[in-house]
Amino acid sequence: MQNLLATHLVSLVNNGKVGLGGNSTFSSQTDLDVPLVATATATATQSDANVVQIKLTVSGATAAMTGQVLREVGVFDASSNMLFRENFDGIGPFSSNDTIEFFIFLEVE
Repeated sequence: MQNLLATHLVSLVNNGKVGLGGNSTFSSQTDLDVPLVATATATATQSDANVVQIKLTVSGATAAMTGQVLREVGVFDASSNMLFRENFDGIGPFSSNDTIEFFIFLEVE
């Protein structure tokens, strides 16, 4: 069952967003608190039977990140449903020639 769920999760991942909000996530939330980037490149792989690795790549040149401090990241499916969101201590500020990569590991138990 874990392998089946992990495989399905990989198939759902379509894109990601980063944002400026750092508040806790509520179960009714459908987007980031303060979205900054419309879409970040997302790739998902199943690195073990029950482990999914998601890599989000955000380019500063197209992300309006210049001078910004990021505090949240989210992963979305093809229908723009938020699969999960994580807030963190702020990182940045960034310049237009910076590229950021987020590596997210999810373990299905």
